[in-house]
Order: sequence, then C-alpha cells, then structure tokens
Amino acid sequence: MQPTDNNKRIDTLDYLRGFALLGIILVNIPSLMWIDPPKLTSDITYSRFLTLFVEGKFFIIFSFLFGIGFYLFISRAVAKNKKAYALFSRRLLILLLMGLVHAYFQPGEALTIYAIFGFVAMPFYKVRKEINLIIGLALLAITAYFGIKIAMPFPLILLGLAVGQYRLFENIDVHRNKIMLVTIGMFCISIGSWLYQWQYVPEAIDNLNNLSKEQMEEHITNIEQFALIGLQFSPIVSVFYMGTIILFLQSSLFQRLLSPLKAYGRMALTNYLGQTALILLIGHAFNLIGHLRFIESLWICLGIYVFQLLFSKLWLHFFRFGPMEWLWRMGTYWTVSPLRQGKKGH
Repeated sequence: MQPTDNNKRIDTLDYLRGFALLGIILVNIPSLMWIDPPKLTSDITYSRFLTLFVEGKFFIIFSFLFGIGFYLFISRAVAKNKKAYALFSRRLLILLLMGLVHAYFQPGEALTIYAIFGFVAMPFYKVRKEINLIIGLALLAITAYFGIKIAMPFPLILLGLAVGQYRLFENIDVHRNKIMLVTIGMFCISIGSWLYQWQYVPEAIDNLNNLSKEQMEEHITNIEQFALIGLQFSPIVSVFYMGTIILFLQSSLFQRLLSPLKAYGRMALTNYLGQTALILLIGHAFNLIGHLRFIESLWICLGIYVFQLLFSKLWLHFFRFGPMEWLWRMGTYWTVSPLRQGKKGH
C-alpha cells in the first residue's frame, strides 16, 4: 500500500463534515432539552420530518468521514516516517477522554464510540481495500437491517478506510461520472424507501387511553417500524446526500455558496461539542429545559447554526485550527503547535 505523500487538506471532506453537523444537532436537541413526545400538529409533522430525512442519516456521514480521516492520518504519518500507530492511538485516547467528559452532558454522544471502534479498526489499515470494502458493506447491511445503531459506526469506519484506500476524494474529477450514477441510483432507492416508510407513519392520536388493545398494539408497531425502516435505509439516503454535495462542489458557484460549511467542518470537533454547550446554556439561561416543543427546538438550532457558522469563519481567519482541534493536535504530537495564521508549525 502506497502512503499518501502530501499533507494537502481535502476541502470536500470539510464541506461534508459541516453538512453532517447541521443534521446532528437536530437529532440531539430533543433529548438535551427534555422535549416531550409531540402532540400538536406542527410538532408531529416536524418529528416525522426528522425521522424521514434526518434521523441516522447525518450520524452515518460523520462516522464514514471519521474512517476517511483515520486513513489520511495514518497514511500521512507513514509518509513522514513517524510512528503512525502510536500517534493515532494517542489521538484516539484523547478523543475517548473528551467523549467521556462530553457523555456526562450528552449521554448519546458519539466520540467515545468512534474512539473505541477506531482502536478495533486499526489492524484493518493493512488489509486490502477490496476486503475492507466487502467486510464494511456486509457488516453495515447487518447492523442496519436489525437496527443496531450503536454498532453501525464500525462498518462505516471500515468503509471510510476503504474509500481512503481507493483515493476517491483525491481523484473526484476522475470518478465524477461514477459518482453521478451512484447518486442518481441512491436517490431513486431513497424515494422508494421514503414511500415504503410512510406506510407505517403513526397516526396522530390525542388520547391513547381511548384505543382498544388491538389498536394500541398496531399503533406501537407502526411507531417501531417507522423508525426501524428509516434506519435500515439510512445508508442509502446518506450516500445520496453526500453524492449530491460532492457534485454541487464541482461548481465554483456552489463552492462559494456553501463556503460557510467548509469552515464549519474544519472545526467539526469544536462545533460538535459546542452544540451541546450552547443548547444547555440556552436551555438553562431561559428556563427552556422540559418546557420546549419540538418545532421550537428548530428555531434554537437555526440560531446556533448562524452563530457557529460565523464564529468558525471568523476564528479560522485568524487561527490555523479550531480550539478543540488545537488541543487534540497538541495531545497527539506532544508539542505546542502555533495557533495563529501565518506561523508554521508541526
């Protein structure tokens, strides 16, 4: 296996990370704000929207991108004749510690899972790309079919590793037509999956006590199936989302329009942790914990989007790394990297 011999940042990955962050906060905020199950029509509609188009999809993208980052980090360390596995192990340990602290505030957080599965995936770096691809696809199919969401990051990390080995994101122009065909195919399947999932959409019921035993069982079954089908087809929808963003980015116009996502994604760790911090800060400051409706959480997310997108753009104008990325980097290399723009560092 030939290592990646340059340290050039792949901008497309930053755009995709930023895009993934937009969806992750929408799914995380209900539990952080202790939002009750939706009862009003607007809340029910928004909840269905999340289940159809957001739940599981952006988490999958983030996990997949972690796998690509895993490949790039080790490859570049190998190219520089550094102790790649030792560095990456230290990097994962720091991520695990961050995740454990974050889990105190956000029990459903993902950093600890990424760190654990990152260690499990390390031996696969030397495995042939075809094998990683087959194992990743097989395990993803199994975990998605049975709705084992907590186990899905591992096959996604393997798939990200395999895609890194295939150098897909370093040669997007070469593979553009293939990406377009895959994206169109995933779109068609996604449409079918949404129509299939909608057959199980739970009815809006004002008073569950009025239901008979059979009606209650059917209602519960629909709720479970509606969520399960969404998770089963999430990888398909996620590929469609990613393919669409990648194709849009082939246009300089869309690169400019989506440029805020690039800075947002470059500071993905800072912004991911920052989402939790901002949600809890707003919730406690305005006494919103346990007093918020589903649709109202959307407006908070939009406000956080605006703040973080602007903050990321401004911060990276002056600094080379996001705050948490800088700390993560220092812990990985055991050196103090220059933070200000214009200074060369490790």
